[in-house]
Amino acid sequence: MNTAAEKKGRTQEMLGALLITGVAAAAAIVLTGGILYLVKYGALHQDYSLFRGEPPGLRHLGGIFRLAWSLESRGIIQAGLVVLIATPIARVAFSFAIFLRDRDWMYSFFTLVVFTVLMYSLAGR
Repeated sequence: MNTAAEKKGRTQEMLGALLITGVAAAAAIVLTGGILYLVKYGALHQDYSLFRGEPPGLRHLGGIFRLAWSLESRGIIQAGLVVLIATPIARVAFSFAIFLRDRDWMYSFFTLVVFTVLMYSLAGR
């Protein structure tokens, strides 16, 4: 029979695995993009006297993933950063689902508030 402590332990293990997997995946993606960037642009002389922002294609999710899918190094790096940002958001969403499953209404409410603030901060301008 599953005790509450065993269920809580398994939940904590799953949350930990989610965070480790997300951070490791993000690191691998950024490292891959960084290596490709250095191979392509590493020998070029950079002029830092003029600031150049990110190209328009790297300013929204669709453009980031389109460039990453086409193996553009900067798109891959940005996609890795998106995965890194999405990891704690996924943890909050997973926690919300667990609290709902356990019918823990107070924690469900607070987790939903945190999730809403996270999503608003990402979508807000």
